[in-house]
Amino acid sequence: MSIEWLGYAAAVLTSIAFVPQALKTIRSRDTSGISLGMYVIFTVGIGFWFAYGVALGSWPMILANITTFVLAGTILALKLRHG
Repeated sequence: MSIEWLGYAAAVLTSIAFVPQALKTIRSRDTSGISLGMYVIFTVGIGFWFAYGVALGSWPMILANITTFVLAGTILALKLRHG
């Protein structure tokens, strides 16, 4: 078994971890308990991790971070729109 599978397992688990929060926020539009500063910094950080994954050519890192970026970006957009 290749070490690459460890990266894929980590990518799946960390990306899936965001799904419940994203679904709850999308459905309720309630962002009152979410820190704007934290989500701005987090989303930018995920963007950098994605770029790093692209530079390394690491597909687990690329896939995990693009997925997490979309989910975190959605939550951030909702926070900006609904306060």
